[in-house]
Amino acid sequence: MKVIMSVFNFLMAAGPTVMLPVIITVIGLIFGLKITRAFKSGLTLGIGFAGIKLILDFMTTNVGPAAKAMVERTGVQLDALDVGWGSIAAVTWASPIIALLVFAILIVNIILLILKRTNTLDVDIWNYHHMAIVGVMVYFVTKSVLLGVGASVVMAIITFKISDWSQPMVEGFFGIPGVSLPTVSALSSLVIAWPLNWLLDRIPLFRKSTFTIKDAQKYLGFFGDSMIMGLVIGLVIGVLAGFDVTQIFQLGVSMSAVLVLIPKMTSLFMEGLMPISDAAQKWSQAKFKGRRLFIGLDAAVVVGNPDVITTALIIIPLTIAMALVLPGNRVLPFADLAVVPFRVAMVVALTRGNLLKNIVIGLVVTASLLWCGTATAPVLTAIAKSVGIKLGANSLLISSFAATAMIQSYLVFLAFTFKPIIGIPILLLVFAGAWYYFEGIKKINVENMKEAQTN
Repeated sequence: MKVIMSVFNFLMAAGPTVMLPVIITVIGLIFGLKITRAFKSGLTLGIGFAGIKLILDFMTTNVGPAAKAMVERTGVQLDALDVGWGSIAAVTWASPIIALLVFAILIVNIILLILKRTNTLDVDIWNYHHMAIVGVMVYFVTKSVLLGVGASVVMAIITFKISDWSQPMVEGFFGIPGVSLPTVSALSSLVIAWPLNWLLDRIPLFRKSTFTIKDAQKYLGFFGDSMIMGLVIGLVIGVLAGFDVTQIFQLGVSMSAVLVLIPKMTSLFMEGLMPISDAAQKWSQAKFKGRRLFIGLDAAVVVGNPDVITTALIIIPLTIAMALVLPGNRVLPFADLAVVPFRVAMVVALTRGNLLKNIVIGLVVTASLLWCGTATAPVLTAIAKSVGIKLGANSLLISSFAATAMIQSYLVFLAFTFKPIIGIPILLLVFAGAWYYFEGIKKINVENMKEAQTN
């Protein structure tokens, strides 16, 4: 056990760029790949992730100060600083019950696979912190280890099931076969997007709208090119931030670079995933009698899609504007502005690139992040202080678009901390209804549609 924990702690300390190649190599070996091919696949994914991380860090460095300057120019006082998902991950992994939570999530995934209640094999252990932070916060509020572990277990079950239900979008829209995305920061948007998309489809303006990013590029001509759109959006943000001419153009070129470089980095994921995906399908057919398993990966594999990036760059300045006028909001968007692509990726896939829907749903998701982030900022701040995280002197509270600011996480946190005897059963009943819909009613509808098309 000591050896296992030492290896686990080493991988966690090394971060996802080291953890991902190791995990993918091991998974490849399990699925029957030769060690050289499995290692090359894992290393390719690690390189792609490192490239994505560098670009996101680059984006944070450039967008962050501009966003902050835009807010400061308005004179509005927002006292909960968005410190970013990285800081929240640090708070999570510093928790005294983190080992219990990680093993509980892993065991739940294995049990669900054995019982055939999920097809997602989640190898994205680094992002377990999205599920674990809910348990950490519940434990901090209730002082109950049982409730803390229970909250993370419920988060895991919900996450794996939403991964299963959304997997056809990953394969159909993004063109990545055999992969699901159990990243809560991406999936949580679907909790709002699914019902809202259904509602928008019943409004003629949205139902008849077929306007996509590709259409925008066609009508805009020169200005519709991805790199030019990035340049224009960067210039606009710079002007609103009050930058001088040099800084405005620097920001414009930086945003242009983001739109060009991220797709190139994410193409490495496809290169590394294909051997693993093929081997996993052959292995599952042999071991599970034709059952198809999905490899659960970080949503970074899809954020390079041009529709995703462009939608995110439109949402970023609107997020800042919303923070200024949204009643009850106390969150100052900052560090997590660079990961807005994760919040809108599955929305874009759901609407199949319908730009009008993307913006409307994206703004509703953003409002939920601000409200939920505001509601849980005091708890998050207290936890950070309790584990020795040094907070900046300029912020009274901390928040993030991660942690329990995400609607899925917030609802679980609320159920386990506010009258759990009532909240937990209500949460489970709602989730059971969603399960019945996606694996019962919707499955029947899809089968009927296929039959009608065949006839």
